Amino acid sequence: MLKVPDTFEYALDFELDDDAIAHVFVRDALVQFGDTPGALPWRFYRQAGLVAGRVHGIGQLDGRRHLAVALPDEFGAETLPEGLRAAGLRSWFGVLDDVSLAIAMRGVQLVEWDRTHRFCGACGTPTERVGHERARRCPSCGLSAYPRISPAMMALVTRGKELLLGRGLNFPPGRYSALAGFLEAGESVEEALVREVREEAGVEVKNLRYFASQSWPFPNSLMIAFTAEWAGGDIRIDANELADAQWFPIDALPQLPPRLSIARALIDATVAELSARP
Repeated sequence: MLKVPDTFEYALDFELDDDAIAHVFVRDALVQFGDTPGALPWRFYRQAGLVAGRVHGIGQLDGRRHLAVALPDEFGAETLPEGLRAAGLRSWFGVLDDVSLAIAMRGVQLVEWDRTHRFCGACGTPTERVGHERARRCPSCGLSAYPRISPAMMALVTRGKELLLGRGLNFPPGRYSALAGFLEAGESVEEALVREVREEAGVEVKNLRYFASQSWPFPNSLMIAFTAEWAGGDIRIDANELADAQWFPIDALPQLPPRLSIARALIDATVAELSARP
């Protein structure tokens, strides 16, 4: 499962110099050198002709500062200097190392929050950055905006040694995963899990058990994963949410999500646990 190392230290440091590791973005597209993708100091990008726009500290790892750098609006994915390429983070899966990708996944959420909150949502006044915390504040009405985090539950339902897996409408052909959905206002994670499983697949669950969580920046989700046991009901999918849902024996699973996702970690851990049972 993709995540930053435990030794990563969160920071609000905004200083950008040639030695700082820069995660450079055109809107939500990560900029890389096409022939040597990877996390590089800012000097390489500066020497290639890039100019920093908005800059956000991400944190520090092994003594190196990591910053998210949004290019000014005049830069676009199609107008970058020769040798540079911009693409959505999913395009860099399997290309970048896991640590660089995990830090970039934090960075993109910061630059996109900053870009979309440059004006107050209540009165339209240009907002200002707050120095002591990650926030933008309206100097006119005082409204503060913080990076958006959208909590979403994930449920892997078991029935004996079977798993309930669904295929989302936008999944690659043949891929199945655990069920998932966003929380509604005022809902607990547990209430959302029961509701989403009922709405998407038509079954009831019991014995919810927390597994883990993962930040997932598409665009700003916090995936909170659980296992649950089937308590009754037959599969009746919501065609607005799923293309299919089935019970799969643990020794005959379909194509699964990539290993960097919490969905795959949840499935793999559950299969290992069920396989060890008599």
